[in-house]
Amino acid sequence: MTVEVKSEETQMVEVVVPGSESAKVAEETKEAVRENAQEKVDVEPQTKTVEKSSSFKEESNFFTDLKEAERKALIELRFKLEEAILGNSLFVKDEKKIDEKKSRSEGEGSKDEAEKQDKSKSEGDEKEKVKVGEEGDEEKKPKDEKESKPDLEVEENSVEIDRDISLWEVPLLPSKAAEGTDVILLKFLRAREFKVNEAFEMLKKTLQWRKEFKTGSILNEDLGSDLASTAYITGLDREGHPVCYNVYGAFANEELYQKTFGTEEQRLRFLRWRIQFMEDGIRNLDLRPGGVSSLLQINDLKNSPGPSKKELRVATKQVVGILQDNYPEFVARNIFINVPFWYYAFHSLLSPFLTQRTKSKFVFARPSKVTETLLKYIPANEIPVQYGGFSRVRDFEFSAADGGVSELIVKAGSTRTIEIPVHEVGTTFIWDLAVLGWEVNYKEEFVPTDEGSYTILIQKGKKMSSHEAPIRNTFKNNEPGKIVLTIENGSSKKKMVLYRYKVKKSRLF
Repeated sequence: MTVEVKSEETQMVEVVVPGSESAKVAEETKEAVRENAQEKVDVEPQTKTVEKSSSFKEESNFFTDLKEAERKALIELRFKLEEAILGNSLFVKDEKKIDEKKSRSEGEGSKDEAEKQDKSKSEGDEKEKVKVGEEGDEEKKPKDEKESKPDLEVEENSVEIDRDISLWEVPLLPSKAAEGTDVILLKFLRAREFKVNEAFEMLKKTLQWRKEFKTGSILNEDLGSDLASTAYITGLDREGHPVCYNVYGAFANEELYQKTFGTEEQRLRFLRWRIQFMEDGIRNLDLRPGGVSSLLQINDLKNSPGPSKKELRVATKQVVGILQDNYPEFVARNIFINVPFWYYAFHSLLSPFLTQRTKSKFVFARPSKVTETLLKYIPANEIPVQYGGFSRVRDFEFSAADGGVSELIVKAGSTRTIEIPVHEVGTTFIWDLAVLGWEVNYKEEFVPTDEGSYTILIQKGKKMSSHEAPIRNTFKNNEPGKIVLTIENGSSKKKMVLYRYKVKKSRLF
């Protein structure tokens, strides 16, 4: 089955947007971290994905792909982390408690020893009596000595070394040689421009924060379903990143707004819900070298409450701060769509609190450029229909096996047609079509092969406004012919048409 695309000059064109496949490559590292270690890394061949000029490609997490300075920084961070884990020095507060107990034990031991020396001097020859057989006193003395140093040993040994400490289910002890350890460490290094000490301190603070915030159990918490409409994950971008949508317009509902930000307890619940959402999103990632280890974030600001909503502004700033400090390099791109003018002023206030690397990932799109912007990063079949794409909730008509989406350029003042031959009788065709910016005349017809038959008008011609949603239509033929989709562009700007179709043969015809 072929699809003919004709212009007024009957020129045939077909352009297919190829889908990209994200290759997953495993890396095996067998080494213990030691000072001046020799690096031996075995890397399997890596399959390159189809690159898109406007898409974002993650930096490599393979050791052999790093620059020399980056390799040295990674080796140094491995060593520091290994030393800290085995020395129980990752958590500062716990270490201080141990030091305090140790000091108290040493102080009590010194006091007891001084008392014993004074007692020995005053009793004169008491020591000699103990030697010649007063076993009762002899037994008592060793018992006194055991009350100091042995207690210290118990205190010191009461803190066990946690060799199984992990982050996002990835073991952190470098000598375990887990596949994802370097991936996690490189996130912290990149967030701090490969400054080892700063990256190490960031990692320690993250572990401490997670312990205090109790993120280990947060996925099991029931924080309600009322916020489900404000954030969700659906589809993949051109490089395989899961796409996360944050819909701020949902908070225009005053009842939901008050229920979310009305009290301090509710605001804390929202914060825990947002971190829970992030933790759940990370479970969709592949934290191994060669794997997709970050998300694409879409922030929809359509109908979002303005800057007068102080609670939302404060909560947003708090969430951004926590994510930036404790989830480094987990966002490939941060795309803001339907951006109102007032947001640029708000962003300028937030900007000083963001790192330059974070700000470099920001993309902004006005309402008229939403679909065009998203298409630079996400295939049309993965973009939700409300944003101009073809992805529909619980859509069972199209799947990845049905192929990709084709595109067609219609020049200003010209007409193009898409012709789908229908040779077999009783065939049902389903198609999706969208025009970026619309403002075109659109018509659908079935033209029989038999010249004596009448043309069937599927969709009469009409002017499509710039806010039209993508079209989905179906047609079942009773005779051979072709489906003709006509796009007439009367505007002064060229238009891009996106379309796809599927054939369903009838068993009863």
